[in-house]
Amino acid sequence: MEKLKYIKPKLFSTMKTYTKEQFVKDIVAGIIVAIIALPLSIALAIASGVNPEQGLYTAIIAGFFISLLGGSRVQIGGPTAAFVVIIYGIIAQYGMTGLTIATFLSGIIMIIMGLCHFGNLIKFIPKTITVGFTFGIAIGIFAGQLKDFFGLSMGAVPSEFVDKCAAYAKAFHTIDWMTFGIGMLALLIQIFWPKVSAKIPGSLIAILVTTLIVQLGKLPVATIGDLYTIKAGFPKFAAPQLSFALVKELISPAFTIAILASIESLLSCVVSDGMIGGHHRSNAELVGQGVGNIMSSLFGGIPATGAIARTAANVKNGGRTPIAGIVHAITLLLILLFLMPYASMIPMTCLAAILIMVAYNMSGFKTFGHMIKTAPKSDILVLITTLLLTVFFDLVVAIEIGMVMAAFLFMKRMSDVGEVKPWIYKEDLDKNEISEHTDLKNVPRNTMVYEILGPMFFAETNDYLAFTHEKHKNVLILRMRDVPAMDITGLESLEEAYKTCQKKGIHLLLSHVNEQPRHVMGKAGFVEKLGEENFCVNIDVALAKAATFDN
Repeated sequence: MEKLKYIKPKLFSTMKTYTKEQFVKDIVAGIIVAIIALPLSIALAIASGVNPEQGLYTAIIAGFFISLLGGSRVQIGGPTAAFVVIIYGIIAQYGMTGLTIATFLSGIIMIIMGLCHFGNLIKFIPKTITVGFTFGIAIGIFAGQLKDFFGLSMGAVPSEFVDKCAAYAKAFHTIDWMTFGIGMLALLIQIFWPKVSAKIPGSLIAILVTTLIVQLGKLPVATIGDLYTIKAGFPKFAAPQLSFALVKELISPAFTIAILASIESLLSCVVSDGMIGGHHRSNAELVGQGVGNIMSSLFGGIPATGAIARTAANVKNGGRTPIAGIVHAITLLLILLFLMPYASMIPMTCLAAILIMVAYNMSGFKTFGHMIKTAPKSDILVLITTLLLTVFFDLVVAIEIGMVMAAFLFMKRMSDVGEVKPWIYKEDLDKNEISEHTDLKNVPRNTMVYEILGPMFFAETNDYLAFTHEKHKNVLILRMRDVPAMDITGLESLEEAYKTCQKKGIHLLLSHVNEQPRHVMGKAGFVEKLGEENFCVNIDVALAKAATFDN
């Protein structure tokens, strides 16, 4: 039962103290968030290369299960901009069937991660990587909207960034100034509307104003209905046709979806915790996200995760329990059933403008610029590499290479700060030098003392044997208070040092061994080999013991 509480949905906990007053607030917040989610869900679906209603399917189905089974009180789930580039690439290569299977597999992966208590491990992904690929995704989203924003006469937009830019350059002379004007109006409304009202989203006002202008003026501007047939009605269940060959091909994109969904949802949980003074259950959230993505794939949806902006809007409008997220899903379902024909009138350039604003808001260009100015060179290298790989290749490659680079650079840093240095002895100094080193201890004349600084791991192995046998010395003390961790390679290096001491008739004493290195030594049998009596609690005890070997 103790383990199960980590994956217990937050809904069950909040119901214990639920009140009528909070129920009313949750309903209001859920309806407002649904209004915000409506244009975004449609726009993100189209940008991803799927039909408009599939964005709503995702917000309804995945959003419902994420709120029902997730680990946050206020999380709002649905399609987000982070997935646009990934989805577009998967569809281009594997079609809609491939996307369905990748989404289904990613849900299974997230459930396994939650059940295995991997929720806290997401924090080990460096910020340089998340900032890099987020900025890269924003660039990809922005680039994908230029055809509709400018009304360019061209074929399908290529999925590769370079090909996309080349296609735009060839077609830019076909710009439709009427379409561009409507797009600019939609963009300006979103920029300046928040000064009028923060309650109603600028994206919704942009849709209403530009749709009315285009429809009443009968302007020759492409609308959703000109390019897509929007299906009203409840989404139909359709199980994916799994095959080993497809699963093998799509497991890598599925892992990318799972990792990205986990990062974004848990980041959203952390942000919302700060807003409401609560604490989310990270593993329950992963399970909820996993179920949400599985159900989304079974009902024609696309990948989903926690949406930070919609979650923040939920909190600001009084939502404090998962009921608000469930109301948000039900509201969108009602819109899907009864109001979808009107969505076909929305100008494509208006949706492009909405996504350009999404790309701007998610880019984090200020954070990116601050990192470039202040971060160490190695971090800047990871940041820029992740950005470029995301833009010019794909997110899978970016995360894989970014993580490998970050890991190697971290080990290089640890190797640089770690060292093994000999003590300075009083008898080797004159009176003036002794006065400068007031912390020196009296070391028995038969003893050598070396201090190990930093973790003992494979990148440091050569340094641990870097001590010289001085004449008339028959004791070696290795002071290990600044060794927080040790791996098997570091232990092997220590065993080699012990063998060298045995050959030369030197007694090896270890001082202040920390818990993790001590555990590694005990498990490998080194504690028994060296002798428990040769492990000293601190340097004073070690020096006193060393003096007993003085002949």
